[in-house]
Amino acid sequence: MGKPTGFMEYKRRETEWVQPAERIKNFDEFHMNLNLVDRQQQAARCMACGVPFCQAGVMISGMASGCPLHNLVPETNELLYHGNLEQAYRRLSKTHSFPEFTGRVCPALCEAACTCGHIMEPVTTKDNEKDIIEYAFEHGLVEEGEPKVRTGKKVAVIGSGPSGLACAQLLNRRGHKVTVYERSDRPGGLLRYGIPNMKLDKRIVDRRIELMKRSGIEFLCSVNVGVDIKAEELYEKYDRVVLCCGASKPRDITAPGREAEGIMFAVPFLKEVSKKLMDNDYDHKKIMSAKDFSFGSMKGKNVIVIGGGDTGNDCVGTSIRLGAKSVTQIEMMPAAPSERLASNPWPEWPKVLKTDYGQEEAIFCFGKDPRIFSTTVTDFIMDDKGALKAVKTVGLERKTGKDGKAIFDHVEGSEAELPTDIVLIAAGFLGSEEYVTEAFGVKVNARGNVETAAEEFQTSNENVFVAGDMHRGQSLVVWAIAEGRKAAAAVDESLVGYTNL
Repeated sequence: MGKPTGFMEYKRRETEWVQPAERIKNFDEFHMNLNLVDRQQQAARCMACGVPFCQAGVMISGMASGCPLHNLVPETNELLYHGNLEQAYRRLSKTHSFPEFTGRVCPALCEAACTCGHIMEPVTTKDNEKDIIEYAFEHGLVEEGEPKVRTGKKVAVIGSGPSGLACAQLLNRRGHKVTVYERSDRPGGLLRYGIPNMKLDKRIVDRRIELMKRSGIEFLCSVNVGVDIKAEELYEKYDRVVLCCGASKPRDITAPGREAEGIMFAVPFLKEVSKKLMDNDYDHKKIMSAKDFSFGSMKGKNVIVIGGGDTGNDCVGTSIRLGAKSVTQIEMMPAAPSERLASNPWPEWPKVLKTDYGQEEAIFCFGKDPRIFSTTVTDFIMDDKGALKAVKTVGLERKTGKDGKAIFDHVEGSEAELPTDIVLIAAGFLGSEEYVTEAFGVKVNARGNVETAAEEFQTSNENVFVAGDMHRGQSLVVWAIAEGRKAAAAVDESLVGYTNL
């Protein structure tokens, strides 16, 4: 290990954020960097424990513990501590396709399972990996050359989110000719249009895409597979097809008045803002004053976000940057405890209350946490012109049904009416979109995800494979990358009889 006493000598030091008063003025990334000496000290805190739970990536009590990519965390931290960042990058890239993405948006499953975190604060593994990959890019170490030998096999990857990109990267390295189809105008999928620029600058996505293009991967954008091109055409052109289209069917709120003007799903809202930002060459002043959004200007508007997850938080932060008068976030689940319960021991994922950047900004702007827990919307109220003007809410009491599943009863007397001009629905997703699964004739399960045998990626259509959220349901970027890599190995083996991926 790098320094046996490092975890005792150095305290955890997280990468600092630009303060809310400044960062809400633009859509720039707001995470600052540590200098190399301080970063090495953070790496020195790694205990090189005999059983590194940080890289296990296993399910415990229904939640992931450790990194699904099985990054060699203690080895990487040791190399970083000794200042050997080139070898640290080489080591990290053995298991990870895109550390620059997870280093910005991952909730750090590795840190939640860190042995050091069992007795004190965990190692800053996520920030360490981000600094390693950025050093590698800065010093020209990240290369994606075209394979010297091609196999003659062709693969179509449908969708250019994290699973599609990871799958395409490995299949191309293996020598197969890969074409990626993307229905949006730019590649990146969720990375580009589902995550705001202040969390993941789209130029970081472009940087990786350009490397992949130079390596021989073809990207065809503005092509909606299943609509613009039929599955049968792809069967004729390619030896295999990999579906990486995400779990993009949003869960709706079917309350009276749902047809009111001013109600949007979260991802189309975030996509529209991100596209406007890119179309205006990242000039945030043009974005913040724009009046030609489909929802009009958000300045002076009361906004309600339905949903308490990462996407809901992103809607809060984005609405604030667009000048919202107020932002309220409604969450049907009760607030998590501030500290771990005895029933939630390490190395399980800690089920504790987290105040993310959007909520932090709302507290700064409006003087209170925007979240209202254990609450749901029962009615959307519109004016005489059909525009949204308020929502009715009611408190919820969580109980356990006879089948052991959670049920929610309305709390009598808790009804309230909240004025609002815009509602953003971020209530999760219900699986893949039917027009894609029907086009390829693949079976889906009860949750709307494409069905495969356990731990496998081949669908009911033997030449069609699946990866990412379309396979496992709505999940994390790191899981999508892991799935894309595993699916690439499965496709490779089906094409040539074995795989070394």
